[in-house]
This record gives sequence, C-alpha cells and structure tokens, in this order.
Amino acid sequence: MGPTAQKVLVLLFGGLALGLTSSPDRYFRIIRTIRKDFEKINRYALHRTIRNLYRSKLVNVKENADDTVTLVLTDKGRVKALTYNIENVNVPDMKRWDKQWRVVMFDIPERYKKPRDALSKTLKKAGFYKFQKSVFVHPFECKNEVDFVVEFFNLRPYVRYMLASHIDNELDIKQHFNL
Repeated sequence: MGPTAQKVLVLLFGGLALGLTSSPDRYFRIIRTIRKDFEKINRYALHRTIRNLYRSKLVNVKENADDTVTLVLTDKGRVKALTYNIENVNVPDMKRWDKQWRVVMFDIPERYKKPRDALSKTLKKAGFYKFQKSVFVHPFECKNEVDFVVEFFNLRPYVRYMLASHIDNELDIKQHFNL
C-alpha cells in the first residue's frame, strides 16, 4: 500500500476519532489536522487511491441523495488505519539482523521547523538511534514506516533513506540495539 493510501486511511480514521472525542479542544485540533493533510494530497493520486482502496475492500463508497459520495472505512480498513497510525509508528524486529544499517538523513529548511521536529520525534519514538542532529539509524527493515512518516509530514524532497554496511562507531549503535 502506497503512502497516499496510508494517508487517506489515517485521515478517514481521524474522522472516526472525531465521533469518539468529547473534548472540544481535541475535536477542533483533529479537524484542523485532517483539513491540512487532505489539502496536501494530489487530486489525481487521491482518485486513484480511493479506487484502489475500494477494490481492496478497505473502504465502502456510499452515494448520498444530494449526489455527494461518502467514504466509510470497513473493518479491514480500520485495522489497516490503526496499523499506520502516526502516533504508533513501530519498526518490527527481524529474527536475525542482516548486518545492514538503515539510515534516514534529512536537510529540512527552517520554514518547516514544526514538521522537521515532529519527524525527529517520531523517528526517536519508533526506536531509531539519533546518530547526528538530522541523521537517524536503525538495524531492521523500516522503509515502509519511514515512507509513511515522511509522506505524513509532506517532507519527501528533504529526506533520504539508505542502507549502509559499515558505520565507524558501529559498536555504540550495536550496543544501543543490543546486537
């Protein structure tokens, strides 16, 4: 599933969260976040993604009397959206380490300070080792998780992902991950 599809599922799940919140502050915060994120999605990609989500039975399309369409998450879609919840991004452990380091590097302009800080915080929370101010390292496969986080914060042009077989202070990093 691509990053746009993940974002659409999370946005739909955010709509579900609106129905469950009782706090007016939280309600309006969710509304602002959903609106901002929805406006950032490319319209062509959105239509293609909705069609694919429908085909994979993650959403149902309900036609209304006023010729509008409502997307409704199916149970399968709800589970998938929870899997990609930005608050709970997690990198699963591999049975055996493949001796490859996953390195996430970024150079994000100052005008994107909030998303940059949110990216750093999310990577740290997901278990990445902070190698330098804008370089994070993880020993296990995490490309999908990194792509999701980068797309969620709309930082694709500023973030790079690479595999490295050797890092000069590898011992410290191995110790951090108990490898």
